[in-house]
Amino acid sequence: MTARREDLPDAVGRLLADRGRALTTYAYLLCGDVHDAEDLLQDALVKTYARSRGGVPLDSAEAYARRAMLTLYVDGWRRRERWTARRHLLAEPDAAPNAADDVAARADVMAALRTLPRRQRACVVLRFYADLTVAEIGEELGISHGAAKRYLSMGVHALEERLGPLAGAGAEVELVEEVQS
Repeated sequence: MTARREDLPDAVGRLLADRGRALTTYAYLLCGDVHDAEDLLQDALVKTYARSRGGVPLDSAEAYARRAMLTLYVDGWRRRERWTARRHLLAEPDAAPNAADDVAARADVMAALRTLPRRQRACVVLRFYADLTVAEIGEELGISHGAAKRYLSMGVHALEERLGPLAGAGAEVELVEEVQS
């Protein structure tokens, strides 16, 4: 049965009146938000209305509306994912980095390094500034790998006591110790 053109607003209205709650629930299950679900249902009903002008039988209007909601939701999700993956290319930092803070942080690190014993300082500098592995540090300083790991661990812990936890450094030292043991 094909809807007549003058009956179309009534057909979508009847669909909404008869099955509106079920369609809204379906949209909510997709979105997880009431307002987004209402927008999704409205967009699906517009698509259903436009499609019914082409002769979609009214008995399949609900199925068409549900499929339209699913398609619209998935397309929106894909669009957000693509935008999220590329947003960093266009976005500017919220605030310009403060050079004074960088200088102060470097000065604090240099002061803390000066408090370390000679070998601990050498191990920390070679690991985090020269980016050498524990094995390379041992070879460079002429000490065993175990001694290099110990000095590095002690140096990192001493710096953490003075400066606070180093971001990821403790986990990195533990990981290096596990891998090379």
